[in-house]
Amino acid sequence: MNPSPNSKPFSVLSVIPPMTQLNTPYPSTAYLTGFLRSRGVAATQEDLALKLVLNLFTPHGMAQIRDKALLLPEAKRSASVNFFLDFFERYENTIAPTIAFLQGKDSTLSHRIAGRGFLPEGPRFTALDAYDDGESADPLAWAFGALGQQDRARHLATLYLNDLADVLRDAVDSRFEFVRYGESLAGSQATFEPLADALAAPLTLMDETLQALTLKAIEQHQPSLVLLSVPFPGAVYAAFRIAQCIKQHHPHIHIALGGGFVNTELRELTEPRVFDYVDFVTLDSGERPLLALLEHLQGQRAAGRLVRTFVRKPDTGTVQLMNWSEPDVPFEEVGTATWDGLPLNDYLSLLDMLNPMHRLWSDGRWNKLTVAHGCYWKKCSFCDVSLDYISRYETASAQLLVDRIETIVKETGQTGFHFVDEAAPPKALKALAEELIRRKVHISWWGNIRFEKTFTPELAELLAESGCIAMSGGLEVASDRLLKLMKKGVSVEQVAQVTKGFSEAGILVHAYLMYGFPTQTVQDTVDALEYVRQLFENGCIQSGFFHRFACTVHSPVGLNPEDYGIELIPLPPVSFGKNDIGFIDRTGVDHDLLGLGLKKAIYNFMHGIGLEEDVRTWFQDALMEHAGGKAPAFKIPKSTVSRRKIEQALGH
Repeated sequence: MNPSPNSKPFSVLSVIPPMTQLNTPYPSTAYLTGFLRSRGVAATQEDLALKLVLNLFTPHGMAQIRDKALLLPEAKRSASVNFFLDFFERYENTIAPTIAFLQGKDSTLSHRIAGRGFLPEGPRFTALDAYDDGESADPLAWAFGALGQQDRARHLATLYLNDLADVLRDAVDSRFEFVRYGESLAGSQATFEPLADALAAPLTLMDETLQALTLKAIEQHQPSLVLLSVPFPGAVYAAFRIAQCIKQHHPHIHIALGGGFVNTELRELTEPRVFDYVDFVTLDSGERPLLALLEHLQGQRAAGRLVRTFVRKPDTGTVQLMNWSEPDVPFEEVGTATWDGLPLNDYLSLLDMLNPMHRLWSDGRWNKLTVAHGCYWKKCSFCDVSLDYISRYETASAQLLVDRIETIVKETGQTGFHFVDEAAPPKALKALAEELIRRKVHISWWGNIRFEKTFTPELAELLAESGCIAMSGGLEVASDRLLKLMKKGVSVEQVAQVTKGFSEAGILVHAYLMYGFPTQTVQDTVDALEYVRQLFENGCIQSGFFHRFACTVHSPVGLNPEDYGIELIPLPPVSFGKNDIGFIDRTGVDHDLLGLGLKKAIYNFMHGIGLEEDVRTWFQDALMEHAGGKAPAFKIPKSTVSRRKIEQALGH
């Protein structure tokens, strides 16, 4: 990939657009930059998501937000905005030291924050009432005790930032949320219209700040090509704003769009206006399309030989997918991710959830790494198993993985790793653990797996010895009938035994849970929650989260709906995003209402509350709240699951 002697060296800038994570860099740019450098390409990276927050969450940023808030008519100011204006001076004076504290740069400030007299405590602090037992003067004593001051302070500082995020949303940009920014503009949007309208609107303070950061990054790196990696719908709007800015000020720079959102939702792209902002849209693993694109931009390859790349044809103005057939770069040859150029000391360790397992997603700076590409199981009927990121399964040797780990630790100085696999294979994890132990490489790691029987108590002990601290996995709908329909390949009893083995090895366990799967009845939902209650009660899992099932066009359910007893609702003509698809389930269950009870129950279970109660009470209480204190419209049936079912499955 060497340019001709007379040409300017080709350089690539990979960008993380707002919003992704604040505690650690999203790994896509680290992978792309490491890969490009392994091929001799000059490559750099920027995290504009972090920089946007750090620019707004300053004394100057507070003043800018105040000025915008004051322009709102008093009748339209939310409680968050009013509180911010009333206590503006305290926010202005505390924002810089609080950010420094969350970055780990001023640990002694924890004394003042934990003392509850330093930070202004806006509406988000009412969440502390949920922990107040009415007897203790300290509602957080159960979580942190007499010690745990750093964590207590970080939890309070996180509530403080959440208050400010509410102010940003209410007074500056209604689309703003941490992690999700303008998500509804892009997620499963059949047309480009909502995004186009938003991009044509006057710039908000957020947009102006992002534009300034974009121009600064371009000036610093002088790239020939900018790669915008959009993993989620909540990063798409900002990615297009970045592209819009580059096109306006540096039209000669080429821009390519890729990432998880593109790979999932833009596979049938026909909207020409997208190419007013970007020049190329690439699908699936980026290495091979990127190599072809670099050759094309340097005059070494015709446009017709691009790989998995959408372009707008200059003669007709129509969108065409160029898909020259070339083998993908093997997983063992993608190089080692690099975080060089990212401000690793500036990320914020947040503590949203007090649950020790749940907090891992937002707390601490984890090096993200993949043990294998794709999923070795690839049968789950709710999953996008037809897409490359699931269907193409490749592994790397344990020796190579540990080589990568050692390189990353040396570069970052951080020994924490989050393995971001779809489902890390037990055989590969066993080999990795043995290699880490053999080479005396000391790391802390966690990842995502299937709770299959291969994960024996002995293997759990080995993984713990190698540094494993936590595992997440899908229990989905805790019903053997529905797990079979999902082709999950596990049973509730098996999940109980596997998770108990991890817990007894000292490994925290998080369960991904689902509700609203086709043919799921009210009885199924009540029984599932009873199983989940028992898993918490018996120490099998420490954390969980209920997701509402969404049917996607790339999953077996979406491809063969009749096999699951549902009827798909036809989509409108699609020229932009295509992913979620509505369906008619003849059971007629109001899953959204039941979801209120499920989410209330799991939140309390994670805090050790209500594990002795009949699970019906969670639904009844939630339904009454929803109905304004009136009795629920329908009766919640008693669980048909024995209250000792999991205990018996564990042989107790």
